[in-house]
Amino acid sequence: MKAAKILAGCTFGPEALNIIGKAFDDAWGNIAEHFAGDARRAEAARERLAHAVLVASEDSQDTELLKTMALQIMALSYRGSWLDPGGKF
Repeated sequence: MKAAKILAGCTFGPEALNIIGKAFDDAWGNIAEHFAGDARRAEAARERLAHAVLVASEDSQDTELLKTMALQIMALSYRGSWLDPGGKF
């Protein structure tokens, strides 16, 4: 999995990697259903999410905040193509 390699290849300490990994897993849990049935799109989205979590991690080491920031980055990059009608993840 490319997303796992992206996260594993970072130079963060063990505690930071645990926080980043949990933020990624939690964020993916919120959006995975939008990519169900298309493994190629799902893998591309996971890779994009991994990058988003890393970008967000520059500003925070709080799991919930990282997840929220990464999901916001994802929402901006997809511009509503996988949001529900209410505009939520």
